[in-house]
Amino acid sequence: MQMRRQKENPAGRVIISLIVTTFVVVMSIQIVNLYEKNQEYAARQEVLQRELEEADEEQQRLQQYEEYTKSPQYIEDIAKSKLGLVHENEIVFKEEKGN
Repeated sequence: MQMRRQKENPAGRVIISLIVTTFVVVMSIQIVNLYEKNQEYAARQEVLQRELEEADEEQQRLQQYEEYTKSPQYIEDIAKSKLGLVHENEIVFKEEKGN
């Protein structure tokens, strides 16, 4: 019986070795795939972070413009540029268009 056990033992070891090797290969492939996905996500995060910063800057510019449009200076600038209105003692210089 001991002789039979010794003969079966190498076959069992080979099978276990194949199972372990297969497991290691599959896990290695999964690790590489996860690493690549992680790199893609990191790059995407950088892009989204830049877009967020740009959107924040644009929002600040729009808020400043909104405040300006509610100011008397804006009303005066529009009256001068669109309607040609001026203050009583103001002198207007017009550029002469060339030939």
